[in-house]
Amino acid sequence: MKIAIFSTQPFDRDYLLQANLAYGYEVVFFETRLHLGTVSLAKGFDVVSCFVTDQVGKEVIEKLVDLGVRLLALRSAGFNHVDLNAAHALGLRVARVPAYSPYAVAEFAVGLLLALNRKIHLAFNRVREHNFLLTGLLGFDLHGKTVGIIGTGKIGSVFCHIMRGFGVELIGYDLVENPSCLEDGLHYTTLADLYARADIISLHCPLIPPTHHLINAAALASMKPGVMLINTGRGGLIDTLALIAALKTGQIGAVGLDVYEKEEGLFFYDLSTSSIQDDVFTRLQTFPHVLITAHQAFFTKEALTHIAQTTLANCQALEVGQWQETLI
Repeated sequence: MKIAIFSTQPFDRDYLLQANLAYGYEVVFFETRLHLGTVSLAKGFDVVSCFVTDQVGKEVIEKLVDLGVRLLALRSAGFNHVDLNAAHALGLRVARVPAYSPYAVAEFAVGLLLALNRKIHLAFNRVREHNFLLTGLLGFDLHGKTVGIIGTGKIGSVFCHIMRGFGVELIGYDLVENPSCLEDGLHYTTLADLYARADIISLHCPLIPPTHHLINAAALASMKPGVMLINTGRGGLIDTLALIAALKTGQIGAVGLDVYEKEEGLFFYDLSTSSIQDDVFTRLQTFPHVLITAHQAFFTKEALTHIAQTTLANCQALEVGQWQETLI
């Protein structure tokens, strides 16, 4: 079986090559992203593996099918970058890695929360400049605060369990209640109530049409003044322009982002010697109470190992005829 792997980074190669020792597949790595201009590179391959930075729309899927590709193996849990309707209609199988490490992402979300609250990112820079003043670094006790969790699946439930240890009040919103979260004392409520009561809101829901810009101007206006917002889910969950407006007025007190709605072409690249052309992103960076990381919440040894192993196991399932639909 021949596998073309797009959007590869050095860390991708290492873990995929290690996992492939058990399979012996012919694997070819492409650093370029998968899109209409590069899809021709998939000629002669049985499987194409892509990452969240790839855009797999209808035209790309049509071309993959024409080239004889039988499986699109996503190296991610999210699948908003793939036109699943087109894949289903054209018979292209799609597999993902639904649960590579909920601990990696949940723990990172807590890290963003703590860093923002206690201004650790600001303090670090001050001390490096030999400025030891505490002015402007005041935080608050998490104990007794209300934490709202939107999306209580695998990652959201781990986040819930961790936050329980801080002695906070836990409230959540999801279409389906998670027994694990209920055991941790989380109370399910409406979005409107969550917005009004939460001191901290953390997003752990998938990006699908109903959740696109879930956090919009109206939602932000209905939140508790000075609320902290954490997003380690998908960038498109937040309307960035509305977020900037709310930051300017002080309605939003602090924001931790590991994702950005227009991160394609930014994240996973070294642009340190380039000028960022995205004026919205540049504006977002000017706020001292905004902490942005470049989609690294998943980035642990355990997660990368599981992503590589599951991706190749999905390929094997297709090869030996033991396919089980993981999407669509």
